[in-house]
Amino acid sequence: MKPRPVIAGNWKMNMDPLEAREFFRAFHPEFSPGRHPTLLIFPPFVTLAAALNARPEDPRVELGVQNIFWEESGAFTGEVSAVLARAAGATHTLIGHSERRHVFGEQDEDVARKVGAALKAGLVPVVCVGETLEERRGGRLQEVILRQLDAVLPVLSNDADATFILAYEPVWAIGTGETATPDDASQAHGMLRRRLQERLGDVRAADTPILYGGSVKPDNAAELLRAPEVDGVLVGGASLDPASFLAIARAGMPLT
Repeated sequence: MKPRPVIAGNWKMNMDPLEAREFFRAFHPEFSPGRHPTLLIFPPFVTLAAALNARPEDPRVELGVQNIFWEESGAFTGEVSAVLARAAGATHTLIGHSERRHVFGEQDEDVARKVGAALKAGLVPVVCVGETLEERRGGRLQEVILRQLDAVLPVLSNDADATFILAYEPVWAIGTGETATPDDASQAHGMLRRRLQERLGDVRAADTPILYGGSVKPDNAAELLRAPEVDGVLVGGASLDPASFLAIARAGMPLT
């Protein structure tokens, strides 16, 4: 039997504090005892405090930040360190999201630095990898996602107790309405899992959730979550609506 899935929602640059409070007033994640999924939400940083105060406690919804900087403090106007994020109540952080890579120009080495900073501060990094449509059509899926993973593996291998999550998000399927098929997701996740086994060993590879992200919706979530090697989903637009996000969570973990 699969472990309970991780259902993560990335609010991106949406949801002010008032909207976050309204979201959680309408969000009632009721599951059978011991049968609820792991629920993560990544609000904008300015909304984190409101979300922390408004979230339901049973089952507990964990909250993270969408990005961090690798320095702990200093003259870095506009940046947020892992230390500050942890002190503000975050437990997780997205790192290497495709929009950070392709809109803001983050490189693999930047992602590796951020992973190290997250682990040092006690945050769980959710490391995102994925190929563009051009790379996929060029037969470079494996090359691209393993390169992105390999960049952070030295950091992860230095700490045998480090907890982390991977998220495979094909860039061509993010916000486009296009979705990788369950077979597509399983293929990519299998490549990532095998690399984890090679570099970190079977136990850590098995214990590391690998999420699929890219136009996940209530009507495709169940099929994706049933696919081999898919341990959860990273949801974008559908996570902004409490009913849609709850439907996705229930698709991964039935009520009974």
